[in-house]
Amino acid sequence: MASPTSSTQTERRVGWLTLLFGFAAAAIAAVLHHSLWAAGLAIGSVLAWLNFRWLRRALDALVVVSTAQEGREKPKVPVTTYLAALCRYGLLGFAVYVIFVSLHVPLGSMILGFCALAAAAIVASVWEILRPAD
Repeated sequence: MASPTSSTQTERRVGWLTLLFGFAAAAIAAVLHHSLWAAGLAIGSVLAWLNFRWLRRALDALVVVSTAQEGREKPKVPVTTYLAALCRYGLLGFAVYVIFVSLHVPLGSMILGFCALAAAAIVASVWEILRPAD
């Protein structure tokens, strides 16, 4: 079996770092007796992780479509690709709304949980700079 490419390793690293950072922040909030904030941080980081996975799948599909049309002057992207992106954001927004309304989890905590993805991407990028794959 061939070894995974550097980009695949980086994508995996971003995925687990997102959850690690989000759950670490949630654990700190829980220790400080802010249970609703802890729940929001955990929920936000899980939603960020799902968003990242869905985005990765969408980009992989786009690459397949693009390479299949190599040599064409104007490659065509299926409308379903755009609809999937819109549905992804709609579903995430709906999930945040339902959680906010039904569980009364602070919206700010879920937004900060989403920021775990940005922190993970930064750490994974620095990791790649400091330890480049051969």
